[in-house]
Order: sequence, then structure tokens, then C-alpha cells
Amino acid sequence: MAQQISLHAKTILVTGGAGFIGSHLVGAFLHHGARVRCLDNLSTGHFKNIEPFLKNDDFHFIEGDIRDYDACAKATQGCNLVCHQAALGSVPRSIEDPLTTNAVNITGFLNMLQATKAAGINRFIYAASSSTYGDSKTLPKVEENIGKPLSPYAVTKYVNELYADVFAKTYGVECIGLRYFNVFGPRQDKDGAYAAVIPKFVAALINHEPPHINGDGSFSRDFTYIENVVQANLLALNTASAKAVNQVYNIAVGERTTIQQLFEALQKGLSKLDPEIQDIQPQYGPQRAGDVPHSQASIEKAKELLGYDPKYKFAQGIEESIAWYWAQMQKQH
Repeated sequence: MAQQISLHAKTILVTGGAGFIGSHLVGAFLHHGARVRCLDNLSTGHFKNIEPFLKNDDFHFIEGDIRDYDACAKATQGCNLVCHQAALGSVPRSIEDPLTTNAVNITGFLNMLQATKAAGINRFIYAASSSTYGDSKTLPKVEENIGKPLSPYAVTKYVNELYADVFAKTYGVECIGLRYFNVFGPRQDKDGAYAAVIPKFVAALINHEPPHINGDGSFSRDFTYIENVVQANLLALNTASAKAVNQVYNIAVGERTTIQQLFEALQKGLSKLDPEIQDIQPQYGPQRAGDVPHSQASIEKAKELLGYDPKYKFAQGIEESIAWYWAQMQKQH
């Protein structure tokens, strides 16, 4: 990484810090010398993700909900920076329950922005989403050109960007939105109805079950390994350039992998550990409502203004993830 990262003497609030992405950020911030506060209601995050940090005097866990403004206000007191990761993810969940998705992702987001402003904190980094591109067919996706949202979840993430822009212009809060593209890696949840595709496929293959593919496998994604996301957040928290703030950035690798290619990569990697996996074939089903057919990011803006330089390509990230999931499975048996 071109820029030297130091978070010494900084107190950072990470909302959703017990989640998959949030817990990786907590670990990285502690590693770089920060004091870290984690606000999480443990609805989709897991206590086990933050357990390793509990012995660290620089880590403090607050169980609370971003829908509760008082909890947000208390959590921000005495912090220098806010890294807002808490949200209710999943397009299908938002289609089934738009009210809760809206309450968490919009009211919760506004609560955190207001609490940040009230506490006198001048930088607010937040998790934006590639879902904001909606029905835009242009590839690669460029930050300034978005389409119409295709799901309630996408609407909420777009509204976040609008609110951040207003708070930047009206109140002077420095906001940086990071539009994540299909983040994956260790600690990503394989359980539950709304589990992400990679841990779901891995769990099915390890259990000798056929993974379920929505559609014919031709839809594609810019799968982004977690360490690239950690790098982007560290840069966003550290970046001193006035040009870099009050912007939204694609955080991805800039490549496209089809769901079929993803299945084949996972099958190949896992077959080295268990040869029986090479004979498993996926089951194909109907396409999901609200799914964007193709997603690939232009990462030029993040490279230029943040100094972002993703170190992990898809193949390397898949290798690391397989090793982690396999090790977890061995522990359970």
C-alpha cells in the first residue's frame, strides 16, 4: 500500500462491528493502533466474530441498535471517526420485508449521521452498495452513472448516499461512501435464508449436496475479497486529500466472474481436499426478483483519489476462503 496507515490516538466507532465485514475492520483498526468501539445489536452479526478482541483494552463492545437514536448518540461520544457498516443486507430479504430494511438502513443511517454531527466528529465512512447501479446496463460501472434501483434494499443504499451528500454540504461532515461489490471471505455467514452465494456454495459442496444456482449461471459479479475492502476503509479513514472526501467509490477488483465460473472454481479448489466433490453438479432454478444480471466496477476513481490498489484477485481470495471454511469444518467434526 502506497500510503502509510497510522490510527494511533484515534477512537473509531464501527457500527455493525460484529458482522462479517465489520469484524475484519475492527481487527485491522486495532492492528493499526486505534481504540475501537463496536456498536451492534447482533441481529445478523455474531458475538464469536468479536470475541478475540475482548481481551484487548483498546476494544469496547456496546450492544445496541442503530434504530435507537440514544444508542447512536452514546456510542459516538468521544470518538474521532465513524465507520458505519451496520445495515440489513440482502435483496430477497428487502423484497419480503421492506419496512424493516427501510427502518434499519435509512432511519438507522440518518440516526448515525445526526449523532456523528452532534458529537462533533468530522469524518463518516459508510458502506454503500453496488446495488445502487440498479437497471444500468453499462459495464464497467462508473460512480457517476447509475440506473433505477431494482429492490427496496437498493433504494435504501441510494438514499444513504443522498443523505451523506446533504450532511456534507449542509453541516460540513466529511462523508466517504464505499460501494462494495460482492464482498467475500473468512467469517462470511453460511447459515440462514439470506446467506451469501460463496459460503452457501461451499457449505453445500462440503456436505456433498448440489448448490442451487438462480438462473442458468450466466449472471456475473465483481467478487471482491475482504482484504481489499479493509484496505479501502483504512485509506478512507486516513486520506487527507480534500478532493477525496464527500465522494462515493467503487470498491471491487474490476473483473467479472459468472456464477457458473464461481461454482467451478469452488468445486476445483474443494476437490483437492475431498475428491468426491468433483462429481457434484449444481441445480438450476428460476432467476431471483431484483437481481442485477451483470456487475463489474471501474475502480479508477478509488485508485486515483484514495490510492486504492486491490491486492487480492478473485482466484487468490477463493483459495484463502476455501482454506478457512475447510478448517472451520474440520474443527466442527
